Amino acid sequence: MADDWTYADRRPYVVAASLRDLVGPAHGRIVLPPTVAWTGRREYDLDDPADVRVLYERVIVEASDASDLQRLLDADTLRRLWSDLFLPGRVRTTWEARFPELTTAA
Repeated sequence: MADDWTYADRRPYVVAASLRDLVGPAHGRIVLPPTVAWTGRREYDLDDPADVRVLYERVIVEASDASDLQRLLDADTLRRLWSDLFLPGRVRTTWEARFPELTTAA
């Protein structure tokens, strides 16, 4: 079984301790640190619906520690977008296990 695991199955993902900890910006432009945006694009417009979805997907998958999540994500925005985010299955189930309210959000 372990031989069939993909990289996404094996890699660690960070989950916030509490949604209240997510106090990042909800509007304007944001530049991701290189540790989160280690390939490609770093700047996003939080007032553009497509940009904000891509940003949230990227931060949730690529965050190296909880402080990345805390300073880059906004809890209300996350709740609003959750059902529309394209995330690896293990990421989605891990977040929803910690925060069941996300399954009924949006």
